[in-house]
Amino acid sequence: MNTLVFDSGPLISFTMNNLLWLIEPLNKAFKGQFYLPESVKSELIDQPLQTKKFKFEALQVQELITKGTLKVFDDDSTKTETLSLLNIANSCFSARGKNLNIVHYAEIASLVTVQQLNASALVMDERITRELVEHPLHLPKLMAKKLHTKISINKPMLEEFKRKTVNIKIIRSTELATIAFEKKLLDRYTTPATTRKTVLESILWGLKLDGCAINERGIKAIIKAE
Repeated sequence: MNTLVFDSGPLISFTMNNLLWLIEPLNKAFKGQFYLPESVKSELIDQPLQTKKFKFEALQVQELITKGTLKVFDDDSTKTETLSLLNIANSCFSARGKNLNIVHYAEIASLVTVQQLNASALVMDERITRELVEHPLHLPKLMAKKLHTKISINKPMLEEFKRKTVNIKIIRSTELATIAFEKKLLDRYTTPATTRKTVLESILWGLKLDGCAINERGIKAIIKAE
């Protein structure tokens, strides 16, 4: 069965852009299952419910879980593997003689869940984890610019991380929104004065500005392709 695993970022971005309603029709069109690890559910619901600012966003995601559109994967069974992969990931790069903690538990739990479920893809907006999976040698330059210091690579650890994540495909909220656009799920926002591509452009920029790691060139490429 087709399966997608969600990290917290895309669901937050969809919620902030009033697009969370898309998850249900996308789930039906996908004809599969949408999962999120328990640790991601904690980030999206359990922790925000203790706040005033993000409580309503948490309730919206909770509704999708209650309806069964999003299923929660109990990651207790994968805790050992997640902690091991987390340690490897956070040992790949160092600065001034100290390892750099570049990823968090829930992000790595999402990667492990993809493997456990043999999922089609992981939906993730976070740049560092995605680069670590797809283009790890880009990271030293990015981090050196941010930290203003030389970054060292632990090649054995990086090779081990690559070996353990080699078959994982990652898509972003912008790709998910583009699929929704192609399936005409966003046509409700078009008017005689507003083209479909204008709607797509506005959504892609909204997702970018709420945390999706995509640049202007990437947005223009998607719009041109559509």
